Amino acid sequence: MKESSLKAILNDLTLKEKIGQLIQLSGEFFGDAEVSTGPAAKLGINPEMIAYVGSVLNVSGSQKTKEIQNRYLEKSRHKIPLLFMGDVVYGYRTVLPIPLGQGATWNPELIKKGYQVISKEASKAGLHVTFAPMVDLVRDPRWGRCLESNGEDTYLNSVYAKAMVEGFQGNLGEGALASCVKHFAAYGAVEGGRDYNTVDMSERRLRQDYLPSYQAAVDAGAELVMTSFNTVDGIPATANQWLLKDLLRQEWGFDGVIITDYAAIQELIAHGVARDEKQASQLAIEASVDIDMKTACYANQLAPLVENGKISEKLIDEAVWRILKLKNKLGLFENPYRFADDEEEQFMHTAENQKQALEVARQSLVLLKNENHILPLNPNKQTIALIGPYVDSKSIIGLWAIHGKDENITSIKEAVEKRQLPQVSFANGCDFLEDYRTLGSFGELVSGGKVNTPESIARDLQEAINLANQSDVVVLALGEHTLQSGEAGSRANLTLPELQLRLLDEIAKLGKPIVLVLFNGRPLVLTDIEPKVDAIIEAWFPGSEGGDAIVDVLTGVYNPSGRLSMSFPYHVGQIPIYYNYFNTGRPVKTSTHSDRFMSKYLDIPNDPLYPFGYGLSYSIFKYSNLRLSSSTMSNTKPITIWIDVENTSDIKGMETVQLYIRDIVGSVVRPVKELKDFQKVVLEPKQKKTVSFTLSESQLRFFTKNMDFAFEEGQFEIYVGHSSEENLKESFELIRS
Repeated sequence: MKESSLKAILNDLTLKEKIGQLIQLSGEFFGDAEVSTGPAAKLGINPEMIAYVGSVLNVSGSQKTKEIQNRYLEKSRHKIPLLFMGDVVYGYRTVLPIPLGQGATWNPELIKKGYQVISKEASKAGLHVTFAPMVDLVRDPRWGRCLESNGEDTYLNSVYAKAMVEGFQGNLGEGALASCVKHFAAYGAVEGGRDYNTVDMSERRLRQDYLPSYQAAVDAGAELVMTSFNTVDGIPATANQWLLKDLLRQEWGFDGVIITDYAAIQELIAHGVARDEKQASQLAIEASVDIDMKTACYANQLAPLVENGKISEKLIDEAVWRILKLKNKLGLFENPYRFADDEEEQFMHTAENQKQALEVARQSLVLLKNENHILPLNPNKQTIALIGPYVDSKSIIGLWAIHGKDENITSIKEAVEKRQLPQVSFANGCDFLEDYRTLGSFGELVSGGKVNTPESIARDLQEAINLANQSDVVVLALGEHTLQSGEAGSRANLTLPELQLRLLDEIAKLGKPIVLVLFNGRPLVLTDIEPKVDAIIEAWFPGSEGGDAIVDVLTGVYNPSGRLSMSFPYHVGQIPIYYNYFNTGRPVKTSTHSDRFMSKYLDIPNDPLYPFGYGLSYSIFKYSNLRLSSSTMSNTKPITIWIDVENTSDIKGMETVQLYIRDIVGSVVRPVKELKDFQKVVLEPKQKKTVSFTLSESQLRFFTKNMDFAFEEGQFEIYVGHSSEENLKESFELIRS
């Protein structure tokens, strides 16, 4: 539709019709059931407003979305189509590994292709907008939603943000979804790692570390931004004019749609910045929030605010215009059903889609330990016991893969049986949890509040011990229950559930080699577990093809290449822990003070158990001959960095070469290391390659003492190598030409 025609529609809307466009309700408001005595009464919204609502939450399926759209348009005076939005975070029917696992691939191009698969499936099911990607920087694994993050590094998160938005949206043509970046802003820094909690930090840290990934998504063309539940400088994001108007809209030039997270406008009252829904609505609309997700605030309060002169109708016009432009950009006025296809199932979980998800799953797996090269296993020569609650479980896709189906998920056991591997036997060993009531009321609702009896626990354990005794090697598939991570899955105790630890301890007493395969949505504390096992594969929640990927790595069909994008703590008391920390005035590694009076713990080390960028391979890589094109860089002359990487083993492998810098002296304190670039390189046995990077002045800018985003002259160190802790070092000077 031409912009002039779209403007004509806007100008002809009544105030009530305009406000309707700013309201988002869930599917139960659009069914056959009586709305006024059901969901409308519960929400407190006038049933009359439902006829004007502009978007629908979490309804999918071609027939269902078409039916709702048809019914809605029949009553619509201007035939303004509904927007269908949903939580398609990292998969629709074909499910990729959780984003934290995707982060471990260090392969944004691969992730971009994976998100093209997701958007094609979801768009065929009638969805127009996805509430993704989540690009929150996370340095606290207690926070359950680190499952949805790519990790702790600003640069890496920004690269993924761009890739995910481009994967979802493309040019918004066939098979694309509009992308809604979330949660704006700094939600990953909630105090205590507790969901929905407060965030408090300096503007410098916010701009330097937390905002760049959102800006990368906006710069990549994300059509929507979702506000976060937390405060920013004491003001909840949903009411924060500095954050949404001054920074996002004016400074960054974002002219797309801002939508709240679930019920966030109403929650301004609980935050204590609004006395009632009327004030909450005024604060949100004045901050340029366009869509009120699942409350009655805008529906009930915006008209009185306009009529009483508390707000200008112009604010509503501006919000409606942004929504209409999005609908027009998606082509909904010409085709309200867009790409919804009644034959949608033929596009779901196709062989090609499975292949793409399998490759992401393979590259997401991180080999954390491989003592005496116990891996890969040889089922032709070894008897193998596969034991644990995750051996034959379909619950390997994580909390936010809400459209995944069990019949499309391959468990480890199914993957083994599909390959007809000899000498592999299976036992459950234990349940995920001893008492499912510990998951709270939501967990009880999902799991039925199951409590395992001492007799059933003893029986499962003995079966596992008997099987392990008869085998050469034991593979333990253990991990968090799905509901122990994800939204509202904050945890203070970051180890395995007690029942699974008991199984591990009993199997360890047998003296058999043990391979631990971990399923989890966050870094766990493995300090007490690591000495009891010979190898550890971090599998995350690996998605619908996870079972195949894990068996491929266990048996050497695939050589693991994953690298951590989030540090694994040595102890929960270290949290938050991340590689690019400030040195302090008394750094433990270099201070001249006596060893007590340094920045350290008395009872544990400062360092994580496994650092950012870490991961093993079946290959062995050697780094040598780090060199620079010049010992001087200027704002007009970048430098080139070369390093030789050799595969000294007899196994072909893929290595992630990582480039870090350190700014030695700045007007404000600078981190001890910062990731600036990386490359993946495939090396044949005994092959050596030279890897090169170009580093320019623009990559060395930061927010200076005066809050200018600029570079400062001085000495820099360069680190290139296998991880944030294993690297070679050179130095150069940055000057102004």
